Amino acid sequence: MQSDSVRIEVSSTQSTERRLNPVDFWETSRALGLPAALWRLPNQQEKQLIVSFDEILPQVSADLEELPAGFLVGPFDNLNTDTATPSRTLFLRADVQARFSDDNQSFSVNNNGEIADRFQKLLTEQFDTNSTTQLAPMVPTALVDPEAEKHYTTNVAKAVEAMQRGEFRKVVLSRTKRLLFADAPNAVQLFDKLCQKYPTAFISAVSIPEKGQIWISATPERLVSVDANGIFRTNSLAGTQSAFEPDGTPKRPPEAMWSQKEIEEQALVSRYIIECFKKIRLREYQEEGPKTIIAGNLMHLATSFTVDTQAVRYPQLGTVMLRLLHPTSAVCGTPRDIAFDFINQHETHDRELYSGFVGPVNINTNNEGPASDLFVHIRCMKLEGNVATLYAGAGLTEHSVPQLEWQETEMKCQTLLSVISQQ
Repeated sequence: MQSDSVRIEVSSTQSTERRLNPVDFWETSRALGLPAALWRLPNQQEKQLIVSFDEILPQVSADLEELPAGFLVGPFDNLNTDTATPSRTLFLRADVQARFSDDNQSFSVNNNGEIADRFQKLLTEQFDTNSTTQLAPMVPTALVDPEAEKHYTTNVAKAVEAMQRGEFRKVVLSRTKRLLFADAPNAVQLFDKLCQKYPTAFISAVSIPEKGQIWISATPERLVSVDANGIFRTNSLAGTQSAFEPDGTPKRPPEAMWSQKEIEEQALVSRYIIECFKKIRLREYQEEGPKTIIAGNLMHLATSFTVDTQAVRYPQLGTVMLRLLHPTSAVCGTPRDIAFDFINQHETHDRELYSGFVGPVNINTNNEGPASDLFVHIRCMKLEGNVATLYAGAGLTEHSVPQLEWQETEMKCQTLLSVISQQ
């Protein structure tokens, strides 16, 4: 997908009053109408950013073994049951790559031509401009939908009745919450706040100018990753409760109490992953869990699965499992196709990129070699100008209580709302 490329390494030094930062690159890409992705991996300090010179992003088959360095953005309704048919995944090629850590900032331009020249020229201008730019506080106003709770709980009740009739075993219903800002909020400012508050989450901001959208997320859920040594990982994550006692005291994960409904919900997600392994006759995997994990203001039940792709001689496992897994039962339901149809019939909003997947592909991290890390796109919001749309869903079983599921979506919205409201 990339030809006649030239690599130019440029590192900012301590001799300047300030060093290049993500805002410089982000605003340069926005000024030129170019897509960009900014992210930080879980439990890491380094932030990475890429800019694509494709004003209209290509839709590709998410082949982790064949794609060049870049960033994938897949929508929810990206079912790829026929692997011969390319899925509708947006791809940001890494025409510009930048890394930001406490002791070093560097970037490279991996393509030549007029756009590369314009980018580097404007980057210098942004560097001078942003040195004096003051970020305005973000104070949104909620756009209240008086019928939202009634509509959601009614649909939950319909889903419970359908499951009690045996039509399916689980479904994930989502809802939205909209906010209005006085001015378009600064995406990098929000990204930085999320990095500070949620060190164990995958934090990302993706600008898609052709759609007029910026998507920001702090997701705890790994979908598929393959590191430089060929180690494949995926997680099942379900069940939700507050990470705090009513008096505000943090709960201790080993002492968390889980209901039958939540244990069953998480078990369904784990079973779904194992069934995908069975489809490809893979038996050599390590399973760890379930155990309670903390994800920001929430606790979840999680199970991790690991495979050494070199030992099992299955280098394509990342791509194959991505196609089999998405959308997982953690964001869709079981059986998948029946749950998918129920969602389309009862949700009045378009999920778009919510509950899809996002993440870097074949990016060299910490000089260990190229790795791919894709995450389920939850705990996210869409920015369109000065309007933000937050998305949250709850996994339903036949034991679900509509009002409690509404409260769960409210807690999940707080992942972003608590950061947005910070001054």
